[in-house]
Amino acid sequence: MKIGAQMYTVRAFCQTPEETVASLKKLSDIGYRCVQYSGCGPMDPKQLRQACDLLEMEIAVTHSPYDRIIGDTEQLIEEHRILGCGYIGLGSMPPFARKDPAGLDAFLQAIREPAKKIRKAGLWFGYHNHAFEFAKLNGRRIFDLLLEQTDPDWFGVILDTYWVQQGGADLYQWIEKLRGRLYCVHLKDQAVEAGNAKPVMAAIGDGNMNFPAITAAFEKAGTQYAFVEQDECGGEDPFACLARSYAYLKKLGY
Repeated sequence: MKIGAQMYTVRAFCQTPEETVASLKKLSDIGYRCVQYSGCGPMDPKQLRQACDLLEMEIAVTHSPYDRIIGDTEQLIEEHRILGCGYIGLGSMPPFARKDPAGLDAFLQAIREPAKKIRKAGLWFGYHNHAFEFAKLNGRRIFDLLLEQTDPDWFGVILDTYWVQQGGADLYQWIEKLRGRLYCVHLKDQAVEAGNAKPVMAAIGDGNMNFPAITAAFEKAGTQYAFVEQDECGGEDPFACLARSYAYLKKLGY
């Protein structure tokens, strides 16, 4: 399993092509050799690929806009081919899909053919979860409904460890349940803020989640890429957080 950096973590430093190239260099200096391209400003795919090739870095997955996935599928596929990127990710389902069963059905109808088209082109589609997928619609968990109406061959899951924890679910149960869909995942630790017991995101190893066991479970499930992500860094330099996470995971043998 390869360890990568989710660039959403450093999105504030990647709003121009020049900033993105500089940020990629910093991630390379830390030791990361693959990234998820997400949250960054516009950049020509050829320029981005050239920058990564010079740094000997791989773009393994993106988060792409929902409207582009369903309405501009062929062009999106072509851009990912230019990037050498095999996985097109969706960061979240649109708000209308979370409200009721009819909305969820409409989302699944809309995403089905584009996801199959992506797979037919030799790439993969992946859905990234938050905590709301563990809520229920008419007594059924949204995540279960997603799985029942999709197929592992064309609907992968970018499982996020922090959001599973926030959803009150058993992470290990879900890793096992999603076996065959977990091509790539997000590693995100959870700590508790002093004074008010509020859960906060933390660098890997700084929080309370058992990452030796978590990474072993992902390995067993066939995960190929695990991306370190920290949406919020509590005012700390996000590159420093990613460096600390990398050092911790390196001690685990990655």
